[in-house]
Amino acid sequence: MAVSGQRRRPVVALYERIADAVHDGTYPPGSTLPSEPKLAAELGVSRPALREALLLLQEDGLLTVRRGVGRTVNDRPPRRGFEHVQPLEELIGAGTPLRVRALLRTVEEPTDFTTQHLLAPARAELRFWESVLTGEGTAAALSHEWAAADELLDRVHPEFATALRAAEERAARGPAASMLSVLLGASRETALTAHSGITATLLGRRRGDQLGRPADTPAVLVTQVVRVGETPVLAAKHMLPTGAPALPVLQSH
Repeated sequence: MAVSGQRRRPVVALYERIADAVHDGTYPPGSTLPSEPKLAAELGVSRPALREALLLLQEDGLLTVRRGVGRTVNDRPPRRGFEHVQPLEELIGAGTPLRVRALLRTVEEPTDFTTQHLLAPARAELRFWESVLTGEGTAAALSHEWAAADELLDRVHPEFATALRAAEERAARGPAASMLSVLLGASRETALTAHSGITATLLGRRRGDQLGRPADTPAVLVTQVVRVGETPVLAAKHMLPTGAPALPVLQSH
């Protein structure tokens, strides 16, 4: 989904509301959406904003326009999120990958986020990477990435555990990489699955300082979990401020 400029925040929120309605069965597969005027009234939004969100939903494969019928929900709408496992620096780089600048490479105890998404036990030690993605001299995104504890990785994906250690050593001497790109490089023989959520938010003071933007800048927050089988091995938060390159929200069918 590509949403640009100051319209990003309300359109993303509207996109989310309609996508939620599709996936919770309010508008089931094969059903026809209400007309634009009726749907705008039901949602309490302007028709221009609704039209843009509907166009994005069409582009992303949830809706189809049928002449004489209107907009219908596809029989097999794609799952929501950032499921196609691809590094963010490539996904939003428009053909030219963004540069990853390492801000922090450390080990930390579980937070509420990593306890929930990595199922990390108390007092575990998790690798944490904080990076800024830049392109053409502009900060495009802030990424926070966590890997599961080394003991678990050594058991379920030892190649990833080894690659993480090597990547941290390389980052100290030269160009950095994202944790997800390291995971993909180590997973040529290992199947991965991923799921994410997307919400609209504001940067806040600390993230605004890191991205060179005001604290009240609207942003899209992507949360992502990557698994080997049923075991989560990586969890991430990606913050994309207004004006960042467009992010395709739906990546798989």
